[in-house]
Amino acid sequence: QLQLVESGGGLVQAGGSLTLSCSASGFTLDYYAIKWFRQAPGEEREGVACISGSGGTTKLEDSAKGRFTISRDSAKNTVWLQMTSLKSEDTGVYYCAAGDLPICSASNSFETWGQGTQVTVSS
Repeated sequence: QLQLVESGGGLVQAGGSLTLSCSASGFTLDYYAIKWFRQAPGEEREGVACISGSGGTTKLEDSAKGRFTISRDSAKNTVWLQMTSLKSEDTGVYYCAAGDLPICSASNSFETWGQGTQVTVSS
């Protein structure tokens, strides 16, 4: 059974940092692009950052550039999202998802999702 599990969320003050992890079981993450999404209350889910299957390509949405870093550890079958200089607008449930393709492309379809981890940034 393919499964993704996120962890690392919590409550942090504005300007603080958190590192989220996305761990896989039942499959090897290296073959898939992994993308982080978030959903704020009352808002649509939006993409945040993506890393290719090889780890050689990362893409950050404008809201994350300069503050977030996405990386992967093949030995641990885990993808990380390091978040710094957090703002109240970063609050939401963060999900990781595995794409059908190993590239970060608009044509990729993300079908395998984790259950999400809550990030709350207090101002």
